[in-house]
Amino acid sequence: MIGLYILRHGVAASREEWAPKRESQRPLTSKGEKQMRRISRAMRKLELSFDLILSSPFLRARQTAAIVADTFDAKEKLKLSDALAPGSNPRRFIEEARHLFGASRQILVVGHEPFLSALISLLVRGDAHVGLKLKKAGLCKLELNALKPGAAILEWLLAPRHLLKG
Repeated sequence: MIGLYILRHGVAASREEWAPKRESQRPLTSKGEKQMRRISRAMRKLELSFDLILSSPFLRARQTAAIVADTFDAKEKLKLSDALAPGSNPRRFIEEARHLFGASRQILVVGHEPFLSALISLLVRGDAHVGLKLKKAGLCKLELNALKPGAAILEWLLAPRHLLKG
């Protein structure tokens, strides 16, 4: 059984303010960084653990993943994957994940919308077009018997406010 945790990056600089700079370098805001530190501590209180933290190479996702890795003393478990970049195909990610995950059984994936919601939908229903949206800094947990479309069970999907209530 694989526990797959899916985390959307924290609040980032607005596209309008950031343009015309490179989208891949758009960072978290200071508010986004503070929120992610609080979210990371809340995740730790839930007694989560990760064998692997896999992040999009885009700066805001890398920063989010680094904050989580730091909170969990897991910097050596952090890896980047182009298959998680905005515009990527969830089916392609699933194919690559078989290799990326290796023997890991508790995995955190950090990325972007609408990719993450499509990935959740694909893994749970086998269809990437189910109406679902993961909020910034939102966290989802899936249980997978196999890494293929339609093979996951949605354990929970939490908005940041739910994580921070505990």
